[in-house]
Amino acid sequence: MPFIDLRYFSNALQMHTAANIILPSPDVKGPYHVMFLLHGLSDDHSIWCRRTSIERYVDGLPLIVVMPNGGRGFYSDAIQGFAYETAIATELPAIIEGYFPTKLPWCVTGLSMGGYGAAKLALKHPGRFKSGHSHSGAVLFGHLSFEDNRLRRELGPEIEAEFRRILGENPADGPNDLCFAADNLEPGDRPSLRIDCGTEDFLLEDNRDFHTHLTSIGFDHEYEEFPGSHEWGYWDLHVQEAIAFHRKTIGF
Repeated sequence: MPFIDLRYFSNALQMHTAANIILPSPDVKGPYHVMFLLHGLSDDHSIWCRRTSIERYVDGLPLIVVMPNGGRGFYSDAIQGFAYETAIATELPAIIEGYFPTKLPWCVTGLSMGGYGAAKLALKHPGRFKSGHSHSGAVLFGHLSFEDNRLRRELGPEIEAEFRRILGENPADGPNDLCFAADNLEPGDRPSLRIDCGTEDFLLEDNRDFHTHLTSIGFDHEYEEFPGSHEWGYWDLHVQEAIAFHRKTIGF
């Protein structure tokens, strides 16, 4: 399968950045649906190909897989910092459409920080990303207070200043709150969502709480828990289910 290391200038970030792209085999005819595959807080755009068999899992599918560099930006337009949501949800899709034969709808998958990002792109940009899948996502990143934030507690209080630069002082009910985003979507505009998390994952309670919130507002979605923790063996296994979910919901 063709593999592209895309280097380009981002107007939203005002810097050169990168994305890795897996293209379908030449005998698979387009146009193609697209899946954005988002990394976690401590990684970059190369990690999915380095730590999983994603190329093998999409072999033969009429699907372009785009793995952007999201830095440490939580796929958000920071209050003080970089505009990663604009860069990845708006700017990069236009670049991909300019280079490759694509068709809507698209889908998005991610883990940890990228799980939050996947749910966010689907909830806030459902006209493009009609199917979203979050693995072990930090799904309450923009909803919980800094004192209650489980990701902050896991990583240590020194991370708080970084989070405040992204979210501001009172993030709940703002542009980075997934619960708020879900609340404000009309039923006909809601994307297909699937969420999974390991039973030994430190973000399990966040995922359970987000699942409970979606259920309480009648937001149809899939939710599953599996044995496992916050690690690559878990994500390599369950990304295969994400691909199957997207195939079912958008049809490829």
